[in-house]
Amino acid sequence: MSEGRQITETHFFQGAHLMTRKSWVDPETNEPLIDDYAKKMVTFMQAFADGVITESEISDQEARLVDLMREVETHLDDATHAKVTRMMCEMTAFNIMQFVYEMQMSRATAFRG
Repeated sequence: MSEGRQITETHFFQGAHLMTRKSWVDPETNEPLIDDYAKKMVTFMQAFADGVITESEISDQEARLVDLMREVETHLDDATHAKVTRMMCEMTAFNIMQFVYEMQMSRATAFRG
């Protein structure tokens, strides 16, 4: 994903506040934008501010995630629920794979050096 790319806006929820809708996918690069949005969340920036992620910060993030999942889940019909569940699983798999790949590349670079 490229840094500094334009994020297209078309309503987006942050907390309980309705914001301008933002696409999940960059129309020019066809790359997911969710990581870009997550990195701009206040709670994310606060957690990373000192360069250390604590057990408490992970627990707090998990609580926010579970609360939001419960809130959203009640608004979904069965077909949409199935699609959103698959999307979240695909996103989690993508994030884990991307993290592992970056760790592998970092180790390969360190050993070449």
